[in-house]
Amino acid sequence: MTLALSRAVELPPVLLAHAPAICRAGLLEVRLATSAAEIAAAQALRYEIFYDEMGAQPTPTMARFRRDFDDHDAVCDHLLVIDHADALRPRVVGTYRLLRQDVAMANGGFYSAGEFDLAPLLAQATPAMQLLELGRSCVAPSWRTSATISLLWRGIAAYLQQHNIGHLFGCASLHGADPALHAAELSWLYHHHLAPPELRATALPPTCVDMNALPAASIDARAASRALPPLLKAYLRVGAMVGDGGFVDHQFNTVDVFVVMPVDRITSRYAIRFGAAND
Repeated sequence: MTLALSRAVELPPVLLAHAPAICRAGLLEVRLATSAAEIAAAQALRYEIFYDEMGAQPTPTMARFRRDFDDHDAVCDHLLVIDHADALRPRVVGTYRLLRQDVAMANGGFYSAGEFDLAPLLAQATPAMQLLELGRSCVAPSWRTSATISLLWRGIAAYLQQHNIGHLFGCASLHGADPALHAAELSWLYHHHLAPPELRATALPPTCVDMNALPAASIDARAASRALPPLLKAYLRVGAMVGDGGFVDHQFNTVDVFVVMPVDRITSRYAIRFGAAND
């Protein structure tokens, strides 16, 4: 199988009979992984997108197995979009990794804590309104459509309702590890979308970079906004705010920005979509 054809990872159909989908739209469905094989398929898709397409640097073990993985995978929930165009060969075409606060605190903490100081955000959480970390989001190239993205968000919406989440957060990545290339975008985010102090995570050394590199008046706001990756723009549309400082992730060839989304600030447009999650 060539790389171009492999950018959707096949699953044995029998695996999908063990748990219901969250929702379905045409030949696509969104569900939580319930088996090691489904998680492995998500990891294989992540490898093809992050390492083959985006230029991240795998460890020797990752390269041998052609899977992106870390210690968090074992305790996270894995959201999958599956294409059933071929009923005998369903394929994982999109994924998101979800980590609830209660699970994270019992298993060494959040992934984002390796890049950002989460203390202000952690202080706002309560058992009744806990945090949810979103990460490792990717979609196979041929499925980067509104239908696929909508299913991922509907899956997240169902998860929010089930677990009483107060804030979503995670890292959004700007492709390329040279922060100078992203000075306008980082500065625009800092001037227009900075989170209040009580929700403002701060990038950690040694690879933190100042987001306030350019004065607001010198930035072409329209160009800076257009240059943002689609995922980050989607987060901003649902009321997201950013932390202070970027984190250069040399392994993934990115500059990461901390993003936090209070659930009660989600715009009415997306609240309607979220409310349809169980239709």
